[in-house]
Amino acid sequence: MSKNIELQKVVYDKNQYEQLFDTEFSSMGTDDFSLEEPEEEVDVEDFFELYNELFYDIPEEGDVNSHQFLIEKSSEYINFEPNQDEIEALQKEIGELRIELLNEQQKNVELISGVSSSIPTINAGGNTAGPSSGNPY
Repeated sequence: MSKNIELQKVVYDKNQYEQLFDTEFSSMGTDDFSLEEPEEEVDVEDFFELYNELFYDIPEEGDVNSHQFLIEKSSEYINFEPNQDEIEALQKEIGELRIELLNEQQKNVELISGVSSSIPTINAGGNTAGPSSGNPY
């Protein structure tokens, strides 16, 4: 059982072929000839939508790709120093406690030695560097 199949061959001469078909070289739709799909550009709104979706998948700590990294990078960008008010209040309290300790130590020396010191006690908030502050001579 054989069947005959008829084939027809169409032949074009060179001039006719160039008129019918585009013979110019063109790319396949991409400039870099890669088969990868082009990446979509992400705007700020898209970023935060993705961030909220991935929030619990992001590691808490790490040098990169972590919540710690995001906090440090953003803090650096906006010059944010966390707990700065608390730090300043604690530094002030430390200074006041040092003055108080120095005054109590001076009283202790006077009681033990029986000699009154000519060094005045320092008031909190006063100049702790002494009367010649800023002038070494």
